[in-house]
Amino acid sequence: MCGITGWVSFDHDLRAAEAAATLDAMTETMACRGPDDRGTWTDGNASLGHRRLAIIDLPGGRQPMTVDTPEGPVALVYSGEAYNFTELRGELTARGHRFTTESDTEVVLRGYLEWGEALAERLNGMYAFALWDGRHGRLVMIRDRMGVKPFYYWPTPDGVLFGSEPKAILANPLARPRVTLDGLRELFTMVKTPGHAVWDGMHEVEPGTVVTVDRGGLRRHVYWRLETRPHTDDRDTTIATVRSLLDDIVRRQLVSDVPRCILLSGGLDSSAVTALSARQLAESGEKVRTFAVDFVGRTEHFIADELRTTPDTPFVHDVAQRSGTLHRDIVLDPDTLADPEVRARMIRARDLPMGLGDMDASLYLLFRAIREHSTVALSGESADEVFGGYLQFFDEQARTADTFPWLVRMAEHFGEDSDVLREDLGRALDLQGYVRSSYETAVAGIERLTGESDFEYRMRRICHLHLTRFVRVLLDRKDRASMAVGLEVRVPFCDHRLVEYVYNAPWALKSFDGREKSLLREATADVLPRSVYDRTKSPYPSTQDPKYAMALQGYARELLARPDHRVFELVDRDRLRRAADHHAPQVTSASRRGLERTLDLATWLDLYEPELILG
Repeated sequence: MCGITGWVSFDHDLRAAEAAATLDAMTETMACRGPDDRGTWTDGNASLGHRRLAIIDLPGGRQPMTVDTPEGPVALVYSGEAYNFTELRGELTARGHRFTTESDTEVVLRGYLEWGEALAERLNGMYAFALWDGRHGRLVMIRDRMGVKPFYYWPTPDGVLFGSEPKAILANPLARPRVTLDGLRELFTMVKTPGHAVWDGMHEVEPGTVVTVDRGGLRRHVYWRLETRPHTDDRDTTIATVRSLLDDIVRRQLVSDVPRCILLSGGLDSSAVTALSARQLAESGEKVRTFAVDFVGRTEHFIADELRTTPDTPFVHDVAQRSGTLHRDIVLDPDTLADPEVRARMIRARDLPMGLGDMDASLYLLFRAIREHSTVALSGESADEVFGGYLQFFDEQARTADTFPWLVRMAEHFGEDSDVLREDLGRALDLQGYVRSSYETAVAGIERLTGESDFEYRMRRICHLHLTRFVRVLLDRKDRASMAVGLEVRVPFCDHRLVEYVYNAPWALKSFDGREKSLLREATADVLPRSVYDRTKSPYPSTQDPKYAMALQGYARELLARPDHRVFELVDRDRLRRAADHHAPQVTSASRRGLERTLDLATWLDLYEPELILG
């Protein structure tokens, strides 16, 4: 992991003192992503900055990493991990390349010298990297297939700015922190439009994409997309293949020169990763370390609802005992969850007010506690999208609705984001129209197999939407929260081989026993406690303590006492007052979400002072 940034200007010499100072400022915004080292490199029209979190080859992986060729230098800044770097290194060595480090960074650099942009097709991993190819006067930006690692860019009149996060780009005076109605539409709808960055003028390097910039302009090339293919394996073969892939994926992702651990929630996904990791590490006499998040009094006073029928902790402990892990619960109290400083840190990490409240805060606090013991963590994230684990996969209303399926019950469970907005702004945004248009675009290119039934095609579309839209929301959240404290989180279920294979398995096979994630459950049944094998899906936990809502209401009343605050350009003051004055123990999920969303917006406006274009 790391933080990368850079600036290409074809009409200016970036070696000038002012430009160098600007690059330093851009680089320093990435300090949390890379607390171990920093480096910059400039060669006339191109400047690259890097902050390093050392994971592989601690002394030898410094960046920017360069190779001088007779035609000009080639320089690399790289974030992420290439899990197949050992095989690629062997292939490159056989082709005559000589290595001076043991790092995967040098493998990526040498791989580019050998294969050019086609290197991307050979990589297995999570990565976002940029190469300045001085031989051709060209910047090459490449992002991993699933979008695990974030990557943004901002075209300028004579080049481009780029960075792992928007904050790096916004540190350059050429980038104005401005948000238009279109950015707010993206912010207030969970549709994750590919390439959209909310900030006006900024774009994402889309997953599975190469973006090149030279004097002729900017070009994009898609090197990977989720494709429809026939699945011919029977049930037993499919289960065995899933298990074989998982064994290989986990083995690759356990490689690290620093302490590693597993994020354990007691659900099927993280329990499977924990159990497989424990089995593999036991071969060398090592125990796996696990961490789980919990809330004060949650297990004793848990109240079941439609989303969460059981508390996590008993299942977490079953897995820890079965796999013999070195386990620790991170227990959080409501005052810490509602702490404005924690909210500010998470918004600074994400650069945007996402409004997920305690679920954002607890994730940040969990990662901060883990970082005291480990630098790398494996996660069960994305298994629900890959194997079909969410309620909406089984909800007939969500299955048949002509919209993103996760939105069908969202208002029922969490309340509408738009409820906090001023009525005039809500009309101008037309969020329903934005969602409708986005959905039509999202489903337009999904291929259908010859002879595929209407039902199977409908489920294929739902799976595709989750793997190309919804999962990116969660991956971005996890990356930002973890890298804000210098923790690398790896996501085994995002290995593109597994994603491609399971995506093309028909829904009847993915749910052959009438339950969610049937293939994953059977593929790992031999290493799971029976309690976890039988457990139904439970989402990431959220506190039920009314003290949390009371704390939010207190901060909302403080905000209401500042009538000139910019948040009221967006938020309906009367609605906020009603939510703040509601009897705290009976605060509804919608009111609580409205409080969280408003406080996040206010904090974001204070931190970033964006120009809002609302006309």
